[in-house]
Amino acid sequence: MKVIVDTSVWSHALRRKQESTHAAVDRLKELLLAGESIFYLGVILTEILQAVSSDTVFRQIEKQFDSFDLIELSKNDYVCAAKLATRCRRKGIHAGTIDFLIASTSIEHDCWLHTVDTDFVHIAKICPLKLLT
Repeated sequence: MKVIVDTSVWSHALRRKQESTHAAVDRLKELLLAGESIFYLGVILTEILQAVSSDTVFRQIEKQFDSFDLIELSKNDYVCAAKLATRCRRKGIHAGTIDFLIASTSIEHDCWLHTVDTDFVHIAKICPLKLLT
């Protein structure tokens, strides 16, 4: 199974002060132990790293992501995101540009999306977005 892990899950998993007991983190651990293919997008890494204030932790997290596969986006990925955003907005579904980019990339690259962000639940109502929640 190919899985893109959203920022919302990583933010729970990478908390430093205390270990997360969130169900999404448990699911991420299960995916990793099962050897599933874990992917990320550059914007997800940016969102994660911009929340880190320590240079040491920043470098540690950056290095940890070397273990996962980066999906490099093409022009088509951006165009598909814009089309998805337009379709959703016509149906009264609103989300951020990055969420539409993540959702459309998940669809176009045939990946499941592991997230706890409810915006994706609404997006999935009008497209073939496969969610692991």
